[in-house]
Amino acid sequence: MTVVVLGGGAVGSLFAARLVRCGRSVELVGRADHVAAIRANGLTVLGPTPETFRLRAETELAAGTEAEAVLLTVKTFDLERAATELARAIPRPVPTLLTQNGLGIEPTAHAALAAGGWTAPAAWAVRAVHSVPATWVRPGVVRAAGEGEVLLPVPEERPESAAVLRFFARLLTDAGLLVRAVPRFEREVWRKALVNAAINPVTATHGVENGRLLEGPERAEALALLAEARRAAALAGHDFSEEESVRDFERVARATAANRSSMLQDLERGRPTEIESISGEIVRIAAARGVDLPRTRAIVEEVRRRTRRTTSAPQPS
Repeated sequence: MTVVVLGGGAVGSLFAARLVRCGRSVELVGRADHVAAIRANGLTVLGPTPETFRLRAETELAAGTEAEAVLLTVKTFDLERAATELARAIPRPVPTLLTQNGLGIEPTAHAALAAGGWTAPAAWAVRAVHSVPATWVRPGVVRAAGEGEVLLPVPEERPESAAVLRFFARLLTDAGLLVRAVPRFEREVWRKALVNAAINPVTATHGVENGRLLEGPERAEALALLAEARRAAALAGHDFSEEESVRDFERVARATAANRSSMLQDLERGRPTEIESISGEIVRIAAARGVDLPRTRAIVEEVRRRTRRTTSAPQPS
């Protein structure tokens, strides 16, 4: 049977290519220009050794699609819509992996899947935290911008979805990805949110690659945002020391030094960003507890302003 990758951006395309390489039948659902390019010339992944993959590509998920599993790789701002459409197209629940950045992903997806008709969506749709860097180059072409890993909850801590978690651990490992099951998974969700809150909006507003934050003049701004995000995490019950969070930040920035963050890529392409589910959610969590995060609030407003400016321009068809 087919693995559906619903969300053919850079990350979704890279996951699809890895699955095709290990012999899986894959259907990638993405934007019309990307789909047309893949149909004509295949999906090309640039890296040390460029490769081109042949796979099925569609602009929408057809009703009645038979799928072994779904990788739901749309951006967070499309998650609710995509999850509802997924449940309507595939009425019988199948293992589904959520790869979005940010906070509050699983409740949003589960509610949308239930609205689309799935029963017990929490048993079928599980979240991954990944650090697999991918860069959009042009329709039909993405770049693997380094290595990363995929983190999943420990199955024993999620008994209702243990079988699904084990399925995705096998599937992604077979695809050549480094997969780890980690305890206290919600803390890992926050760990990535802290790193994203420091890296993504700074690289997006300054137009720089991730590695610039290791030594460049933007480093101080990123560390200030990291400190505020750490404060929000503590308010939510997840304590991170300054040493731990800075170490995580530097590790990710170094491993993805040549990568242009997804938020920067979205601004450059005139698309909405994930600022609301990352920094915006951090601001809201702190505000609900009476704490203001002025630097984070300011950069959320700046990214919103730039998003309004870029998305108001005519978009390519």
